[in-house]
Amino acid sequence: MNWRDLLYFSKGERRALALLLCLITISWILLLWTDGKRMPIASQTDAHRTENRQASGEKRIITGKNTSEKETDSIRQESVSHPNGNKNTLKGKNSALAGNSSYPIGKKRKEYSPYTRTEKYTPGTLVELNTADTTILKKVPGIGSTFARRIVKYRELLGGFYDVSQLAEVYGIDEERYQALAPWFIADTLHIRRLEVNALPAAVLRKHPYLDYRQAKAIEQLRKQKSRLSGWENLQLIEEFTDTDKKRLTPYLSFK
Repeated sequence: MNWRDLLYFSKGERRALALLLCLITISWILLLWTDGKRMPIASQTDAHRTENRQASGEKRIITGKNTSEKETDSIRQESVSHPNGNKNTLKGKNSALAGNSSYPIGKKRKEYSPYTRTEKYTPGTLVELNTADTTILKKVPGIGSTFARRIVKYRELLGGFYDVSQLAEVYGIDEERYQALAPWFIADTLHIRRLEVNALPAAVLRKHPYLDYRQAKAIEQLRKQKSRLSGWENLQLIEEFTDTDKKRLTPYLSFK
């Protein structure tokens, strides 16, 4: 078999091959013509977008680690007028606008101050309960800002603590927490603020945690009858007061 026979095409095959080549050529021409037509339209669209941004004053901000040096320089050179007339500037590759478009010139950024953990007292330390402020109370293990404020507030209502066991009456201090806190405190009764029974009206007396409305009114009525109360022997005549009340109120009532 001669190799020339392999390259022999019949008349019909030559026509089909020629038609196929024509179709391929036409397809390439159409493809190139279509791409060439699309490019000016895209360029024209970008040009319109750029003109619209310039007309509205909108600025394109590029942020992130991949910001190019050219884009960074353009950001650095832009300045935006602040409403009060000051000019703001952007610095750094990763500058971004969040709420404000820039940071005022000459205004120092507020330095971040890390949270400082309160140093606690060592075991064996005793804290006087009636004179300690919130700063001192927070140094006691188991007491944070919330409990420190609650202790001080309850102390003001009472007029002072006459016993450490009264800590258990502070809101949120349960039995377990009280047992952990009690060894850290002592209570000096010399700092207790007493209520003048013969001078204060019922509206003031009733604000004390150990006195309710009925008891305060009873004291006021008895005082009107006797003109002056001399001591607990007068209050024992009133059914509103029990032995438990006497024990709790004795450190806080003054009959002078």
